[in-house]
Amino acid sequence: MTKWVYSFGNGLNEGRAEMRNLLGGKGANLAEMASIGLPVPPGFTITTEVCSAFYDNGRKYPEDLRAQVDAAMQRIEGAMGLRFGDADAPLLVSVRSGARVSMPGMMDTVLNLGLNDETVQGLARSSGDERFAWDSYRRFVQMYGSVVMGVAHHHFEDVLDQFKRTLGVIDDTAITAAQWREVVKAYHEIIHEHTGQEFPSDPQAQLLGAIGAVFGSWMNPRANTYRRLHDIPASWGTAVNVQSMVFGNMGDDCATGVCFTRDPSTGEDVFYGEYLVNAQGEDVVAGIRTPQPMSRARAEEGQHPMETVLPDAYAELLRVRTLLERHYRDMQDIEFTVQRNVLYLLQTRNGKRTAAAALKIAIDMAREGLISKEDAICRVPATSLDQLLHPALDPKADRVQLTRGLPASPGAASGAVVFTAEECEARAARGEDVILVRVETSPEDVHGMHAARGVLTARGGMTSHAAVVARGMGRVCVAGAGSVHIDYATMVMTIDGHSIAEGDWITLDGSTGAVYLGRVATIPPILSDDFNTLMGWADSIRRLGVRANAETPDDAKTACRFGAEGIGLARTEHMFFGPDRIGHVRQMIIADEETVRQRAINALLVFQRDDFVSIFRIMAGLPVTVRLLDPPLHEFLPHAEAEFAEVATALGKTVEEIRARCASLAEANPMLGHRGCRLGLTNPEIYAMQVRAIIEAALQVSDETGKGIVPEIMIPLVATRAELEVARRAAEAEISAVLQERGAALDYRIGTMIELPRAAIQAGEIAHHADFFSFGTNDLTQTTFGLSRDDAGSFLPFYVDHGLLPKDPFVSIDREGVGALVRMGVERGRAAHPGLKLGICGEHGGDPDSIAFFDEVGLDYVSCSPFRVPVARLAAAQAALAHRKENASA
Repeated sequence: MTKWVYSFGNGLNEGRAEMRNLLGGKGANLAEMASIGLPVPPGFTITTEVCSAFYDNGRKYPEDLRAQVDAAMQRIEGAMGLRFGDADAPLLVSVRSGARVSMPGMMDTVLNLGLNDETVQGLARSSGDERFAWDSYRRFVQMYGSVVMGVAHHHFEDVLDQFKRTLGVIDDTAITAAQWREVVKAYHEIIHEHTGQEFPSDPQAQLLGAIGAVFGSWMNPRANTYRRLHDIPASWGTAVNVQSMVFGNMGDDCATGVCFTRDPSTGEDVFYGEYLVNAQGEDVVAGIRTPQPMSRARAEEGQHPMETVLPDAYAELLRVRTLLERHYRDMQDIEFTVQRNVLYLLQTRNGKRTAAAALKIAIDMAREGLISKEDAICRVPATSLDQLLHPALDPKADRVQLTRGLPASPGAASGAVVFTAEECEARAARGEDVILVRVETSPEDVHGMHAARGVLTARGGMTSHAAVVARGMGRVCVAGAGSVHIDYATMVMTIDGHSIAEGDWITLDGSTGAVYLGRVATIPPILSDDFNTLMGWADSIRRLGVRANAETPDDAKTACRFGAEGIGLARTEHMFFGPDRIGHVRQMIIADEETVRQRAINALLVFQRDDFVSIFRIMAGLPVTVRLLDPPLHEFLPHAEAEFAEVATALGKTVEEIRARCASLAEANPMLGHRGCRLGLTNPEIYAMQVRAIIEAALQVSDETGKGIVPEIMIPLVATRAELEVARRAAEAEISAVLQERGAALDYRIGTMIELPRAAIQAGEIAHHADFFSFGTNDLTQTTFGLSRDDAGSFLPFYVDHGLLPKDPFVSIDREGVGALVRMGVERGRAAHPGLKLGICGEHGGDPDSIAFFDEVGLDYVSCSPFRVPVARLAAAQAALAHRKENASA
């Protein structure tokens, strides 16, 4: 018989931390905490395998699940001395999700399950607090009605808000038992009105309904969006955790909170968190009440830290903090409840953190001896390093501060104000910079948060939904700006007399919590000593070299600043589009007379030589791979009326003649037409000019600096051995001519870009005429899939969402198809030419998953955009460590 249910707490712990794939992160950690003697309320976990079975069998449960759940519930009853559904001493439980990786707020939770009109009376008698009992009941009805029965959350909130206004109260704790009873009655009526059903009074039916709702939430839109953004497979499923309730809303000696063993924003080694007296857990993260700080050191005037209010529970929590960090060897995110001065732990997990915090925590823990340097390298997600490159506000820039909230996620961001996630996503898709402004965010806003440059909320603390999710996404966030008032009807927010309509610009400083009017200038980020330390550790371990794709002096400087070991792709066509050059390019293409064409080419030679001189100087002897002209000619042709007239005047032709000439050059499918080496072979003077410019620049910089410049000339879009053979012969002839003219010698390399399936298949033949291969995986993906990356965005999300593709193949390499061609090209190329240098210069060169593949197949280097260089350096080290681990276990 398959075991579907695992118990934890009260001496029976059937799980452990290593079982997170089966029990989910929450279930595995609850069992682990209980096993090391921490105060965990007893409960049980229904495994992720049930979730898979649930979806594989038409949302039906395994036949023997019910019996296992009943047996586990009886164990909880025995441990607590209470009975589920008993009118005198009722056992109440929570029902929570628990995927193997943290997905904060994405799935559903139900608290206080087991209450009805009879058991609420028993809870009132056993607790001696009728107000607490009815408060718990109204919370349960609202959660169950929303999560399980599908009644929109705002219907309940509208009733409660109206009720408070009628009573003239603000805080929930001011509402009496009798008044809560009226709210419960109204909630029952709402459920009946919207569903046509009565609220279920049978606790067993409640339990089954809640379990089904949690499994159902695995596939809700917000969870699907979160999984897509974080590359979490739908096949993993979620576990369900059923746990006996402990109550933080039973009076002033009770509380609930969320804390981190270190600061999740900065990584500072301080106990960090928030709590609420007389509350339940959802109150802290929902932003309904303003949480209080944990310690006196973090408290401001008028605040009431837990260290002062509940000193015994706080002292116990400090002990737990140290124990959990040393046990898990990582920063922990802890949820706790204090019931009548007794501390209970409801969850621990590796805490979500900003990139800056992840970096500092990893370095500090390595220095403390908690983890090794290798562990530290693997603790920092490579893609998160992008956050460290975020700009900061220019301290010299003028600014008008509107308000200040909590510095929930660092960085600086400016954008147009939008008030809904849908509008945020729509504007961002049009290329606009936007700031999502909400009273408080909810999981339904996650797609808008991802699209935004930053997030501003009027309510919520440092552990609110907005703060946690924004930090995980690397979005700037200012939370809990209480002076922000939003009118969703008019789409206007007011802040201390300032009215800001949708579309107006604001600036957020997520490092200080400040909100400014309009756009404030920024400065580049300053990389910390910890960053340099981690990069040094990574560089000492990685095998792959890391170069940058760069063709301007600014790009080259940035690449060097971030540790690039050369340039793996300098696209010369980008140099041709300058306003002082495009006219000469058009004359070169359109002119009929050889003398006119040569005059244009000679003018371009000067520009090209200067371009390469600038880059060679900056790279200071590091390798620079220059790709000869690649794009189809139509990209350079005139389009506007003034452009046609300009070319006509320069060539002494009529506009009609120029139009006719351009029409003759038109192609039905130019991306598969007269481009790359095909252009160089049919118009050899173009490539000859570029080769001359490269060699003359290399000689000039070698003379200036005394450093040997070894240019790498890359011939693009080769499909056959003959193409590369002829193109190389022509290039070498031009190189020989330049060297003879100058009376000089120069080392150089000539290679090709492998970007066509035929080139990968014929790599063994092509390698006979190549010193290096650089895989152009952008075009290789297009030509392998038969996709245009410029157009595929309209349907690729559908493919990913529906499991037709695991990922967008332009973002992360398709290992089975495109990757197989890369592997073939590597093996056949090296078999024919053992000394062949191999690299990749497509966008995949900055994607950690793709980098792991390139390390596996034996490339020598990856090349990526300058700002992705640190990501690639760290990802290459992580790939090397993963392969080392695989080899050790083989």
